[in-house]
Amino acid sequence: MTYMLLIVEPQGQRRARAPQEGRGLYQQMLDYTASLKARGVLLASDSLRAAATRLSVRAGRQSLIDGPFTESKELVGGFFLLECATREEALGHAAECPAAQWATIEVREVGPCYE
Repeated sequence: MTYMLLIVEPQGQRRARAPQEGRGLYQQMLDYTASLKARGVLLASDSLRAAATRLSVRAGRQSLIDGPFTESKELVGGFFLLECATREEALGHAAECPAAQWATIEVREVGPCYE
């Protein structure tokens, strides 16, 4: 089964860190990524920048809104796409993620929304 681990961070947290601290935490995430790859469970991963644009289409009309979004208290800072035998295995990998110390790791199974 495929699982996505979404790294959900408090808005503004990255800017509040000293540059050296941010680089150290990023290195921890790179090391974690390498360990997932070595175990053969990593399908894809990446960091996401804070800047975003929201798009919606209603009644055939497209609307674009550029962030930051003041109503948002959190942002998705990155993701890992894993191939795991069970949900428990995916949760185990999520618990090992360094970002669990400063963010929330949302674990979702990938698959059809309507069955």
